[in-house]
Amino acid sequence: MLLLLVLSVHLLLFGAAEAAGKRPGSRLLRTSKGTGRFGVGRAGGPGKTRPSPAVLDGKLAITEPCNGHVDLCKRRYSNITFVGAHNSPFVLRNNLAANQALTVTEQLDDGVRFLQAQMQWPTNASVPHFCHTSCDLLDAGPITDWLGEVAHWVAHHPYDVVTVLLGNGNYSTPDRYAPLIASTGLPQYAYVPPHKPMALDDWPTLETMILRGTRVVLLLDYMADETAYPWLLDEFTYLWETPFDPLIDAGDPLPCTVQRPPGLPTEDAVHDRLYLLNHNLNVEVSLLGMTFLIPTVAIADQINAVAGPHSLGDAAAQCASTWQRAPTVLNVDYYNYGSPPGSVFEVAAKLNNVTYDPDTCCGEPAESRADRTSAPWLWTTFAVVVFGIAARV
Repeated sequence: MLLLLVLSVHLLLFGAAEAAGKRPGSRLLRTSKGTGRFGVGRAGGPGKTRPSPAVLDGKLAITEPCNGHVDLCKRRYSNITFVGAHNSPFVLRNNLAANQALTVTEQLDDGVRFLQAQMQWPTNASVPHFCHTSCDLLDAGPITDWLGEVAHWVAHHPYDVVTVLLGNGNYSTPDRYAPLIASTGLPQYAYVPPHKPMALDDWPTLETMILRGTRVVLLLDYMADETAYPWLLDEFTYLWETPFDPLIDAGDPLPCTVQRPPGLPTEDAVHDRLYLLNHNLNVEVSLLGMTFLIPTVAIADQINAVAGPHSLGDAAAQCASTWQRAPTVLNVDYYNYGSPPGSVFEVAAKLNNVTYDPDTCCGEPAESRADRTSAPWLWTTFAVVVFGIAARV
């Protein structure tokens, strides 16, 4: 019954898009010139590439921008705010569970440096896939495909530090994932902390990570075993999160409180943990006894804005005031939407006290922004209008 309903929804979505004179699967127009959000499309061959440093004052130093800015090279990893793509692999168009519009390569090219993804085991599958809650809802394929694409990008961008957070949706032991992750080559770039917990001042600078070739921070949210796999870090040993999957009516700005790990002492949250601001707002829709959280794409421009109701900028400012330091990660849906497009990077630039260039971002939907026909927005409308479902907005 559910599959028939989903099929009906997809048929309706395609029909609505065609009626509007738009092709649902059309590509997104890009305003960047292919060198990335911060001009990070630099030379660098595949494999474990190392940058060519200069010798300044008797020490090795980097003269190229780190993560797009020279000012960030001497900054500790723990003292930088990164734009994060919530559910990065979920870019399947005309799917109600999608969270991003652009591929992971495009995300990285635009300047996203924190990638989050949820792993699940499809029924009778021999390898885990990236799936949204259920693989029947959205299946983005085997984890090796997406991780391999990330590894390829990292290999060709030797001056960039990238963080990957993997969600262990089935709470499987890490030995079921680790060999597959290792097969992509990504762990060869992994940063391994010298001890745990790590105080904020214990983290290396981006320059140090780049020179040592440890430019990827790999995190697993549950069931990590750092003794067996020291390159796959236990997320909540190093980082805490604000409430995840927040609803649009959860407050404005959203509460900047510790949700995970539960019971974390305030002193530890202040001094010994990075922290992630979840700013991917949702509406809750109930159908046939099931509850779905759907991204609020219809107001994504405002949610990702620098200021205003429900804005990322206001939420980040509140977090910075509450904790006396900026968030480590701004975790958002549809990062390429904003007011103007790319405003999530402007928020991060302000927190990092670096110059923001508005001319280098981002992917832009080919259809008119005023009458979007993207699947999540149409699904919300479909649910509310056709089924009469009450969605809290």
